[in-house]
Amino acid sequence: MRPGRPKCPRRIETEPVATYFKPRGIPLKELEVVLLTLEELEAVRLSDLEGLSQEEAARRMGISRRALWEDLQNARRRMVDALVNGKAIEIGGGNYTVEGRPGYACRGCHAEWDMLSGSEEPSECPECGSTDIERRTDPPARGHGPGCRGGCCRKKDDPAGGEE
Repeated sequence: MRPGRPKCPRRIETEPVATYFKPRGIPLKELEVVLLTLEELEAVRLSDLEGLSQEEAARRMGISRRALWEDLQNARRRMVDALVNGKAIEIGGGNYTVEGRPGYACRGCHAEWDMLSGSEEPSECPECGSTDIERRTDPPARGHGPGCRGGCCRKKDDPAGGEE
């Protein structure tokens, strides 16, 4: 990732059932842990497990091929490090939205965010605190999410260059 440039949220289709993997017979507290973000796992899942081309996988995640390639490289490096060096893998965190999950938009600052699993309906915008919010069922416009102001995802077919 280039310095100073915000990372656009990646779209993932599902969250994993298991969030830790570790070598057998060694207590987790004795292991070094490698963090694999959910968007890195999704990149590997789409490319390696589903066998999609990088172009198709990137399209499904709402990112560029270069961004997908960077996520794949990071994920593969971390997974191999854990396997070769006997480390645990923790899956979590990252900058992502989950497809099909109810989302919300602020009518005031135009922030968009997804509802987190098990959370209650929001009463205010997390960005500006406004109570003028609406529920949406479509994914955020052009894959943008909380904190994204549009400049992180430049689209060739977007004359505004991703700016809103």
